[in-house]
Amino acid sequence: MVARRNPPDEVDLFGQSAPISHSGGGGGAVHSGRPAPNQPLADRLRPQKLEDVVGQGHLLGPDGSLTRMLERGSLASLILWGGPGVGKTTIARLLAEASGLRFMQLSAVFSGVADLKKAFETARKLAETGGGTLLFVDEIHRFNRAQQDGFLPVVEDGTVVLVGATTENPSFALNSALLSRCQVMVLNRLDDAASEALLVRAEEETGHPLPLTEEARATLRAMGDGDGRYLLNMVEQLLSHKTDVPLDTQALSRLLAKRAVLYDRDREEHYNLISALHKSMRGSDPDAALYWFARMLEGGEDPRYLARRMTRFAAEDVGMADPQALPLALAGWETYERLGSPEGELALAQVVVHLATAPKSNAVYKAYGAVRRAAKATGSLMPPAHILNAPTKLMKDIGYGKGYAYDHDTEEGFSGQNYFPDGMSRETFYRPTGKGFEREIRHRLETWSRLRDRRQS
Repeated sequence: MVARRNPPDEVDLFGQSAPISHSGGGGGAVHSGRPAPNQPLADRLRPQKLEDVVGQGHLLGPDGSLTRMLERGSLASLILWGGPGVGKTTIARLLAEASGLRFMQLSAVFSGVADLKKAFETARKLAETGGGTLLFVDEIHRFNRAQQDGFLPVVEDGTVVLVGATTENPSFALNSALLSRCQVMVLNRLDDAASEALLVRAEEETGHPLPLTEEARATLRAMGDGDGRYLLNMVEQLLSHKTDVPLDTQALSRLLAKRAVLYDRDREEHYNLISALHKSMRGSDPDAALYWFARMLEGGEDPRYLARRMTRFAAEDVGMADPQALPLALAGWETYERLGSPEGELALAQVVVHLATAPKSNAVYKAYGAVRRAAKATGSLMPPAHILNAPTKLMKDIGYGKGYAYDHDTEEGFSGQNYFPDGMSRETFYRPTGKGFEREIRHRLETWSRLRDRRQS
C-alpha cells in the first residue's frame, strides 16, 4: 500500500496532507512550488522540518524525547496522544522523512483487516530490498482489540515502525500488548505562545497583518482553544473580512462562530473534569470549584450527575464537620428537580460553594472503611447478652437482658456499658477531627470515654 492524500476529514494541525514523495526511502511531505488555488492556509503553513513544529518542545526541542531518539538513529514505535490540531499527522510525516523511512498512512475510521494485510505485505516487500516503512495509523483507538493485536508481529520483527495517533487516553483505548511495544508521547495543546507563533506565520505567509486590536488578538488565540488548525481556519475567515479599522473583541466575537466546548460525557474528559471539581471542593477553593462546575454544564453534562456527586462529597469529605452539608446537598438536588434548567442550576452552584467553604472531615468515611474490615473478620460474634431483648421466659432464664443499664436513668445519661460482642476487644473506629462541628463531637466522646473508664474500672 502506498501513502495517500488525506481525505477531507483526515487532517492534522496544518490542514490536509501535502503530496507524498515515494522516491528513494524518504517519506516526507513535498510541496509544489506555489500554493494550489484555494489551498487552505493551514496546509500552506505545514512545517517542512521538525524544528518548525510549534508547541511540542518537550518532544522536538534540543533535549526532546523524539530529538534524542532521532540522534541515536533508533526510531521506536510510538503512540502520539493529543487533542485535535496539535500536529500528530505532521510529526509522523516528518519523522518518516528524518528517518529515511517510507511513509504509509491508514485511518482506523476507514480501514479494516484487509487494508492492514495489504499494508503489512507492502512493508515486507520493501524490507526485502532494504527499505523501511513508517506506518501511521490515525485514530488507532478505533481499531478493536483483535485488530490491534494484528500489529504485534510486524512491530516486533521490525517490518514497520508503527506510529499511532489518538485523542483518547491510551491506557483505556489500547490493549496492553500493543502499549508494551510502543512508547507513548503526549502532545500538548497549543499554549498562548505557540498560538501567537502561528498567527505571526500566517501574517508572513499572506502578507497581511491581522486587523485586530491587541486585546482582540489575545481573544482570537483563546478562541483557538489549543487547536492550531482551528485557529488558522479562523484566521482565513478574518482575513476575508474587509475592514478599515482594527476589530475589537466584541466585533471579533460577532464575526467568528464560537467553537463548541470539547467535552465527551462518556470519555476521559468527563472523568478529568469531575476529578477537578471534586478536588477543588476538597481543597476549599470555591472559585475553582465553580469554574469546573460551569465547564461541565457548558459541555452538556447532566446536572443530576453533578448533584449526585456533590451529595457523595458531602458525606465523604465534609461529613460530621458540617452535618448540614448533606441535607443541603439533597435540598439543592431536589430544587433542581423542581425547577429544571437553567434556574435549578443556581441551587447546585450554591451547593458547590457551601461544600467548598465548609470545614472538612473524612473521619466517618475512614471509620466506615475500618469497621467494614472488622465486621468481615468477626462476623459470627453475637452481641453481649445484656443488650439483647428478652420477650420470652426462656430468653430471660438464659440471661438475655440481664444487667442492662438504662442510660436515661443514670446521672449523666450515660451508662458506660460494653456494646461490643463478647470475645472482641473495644476498638475506636471513628476519630473526629477538631474541625467544625466535630470539635463538639470529640469533646463529647472524650467525656464519655473518661466516664466509661471510671465505671468499668
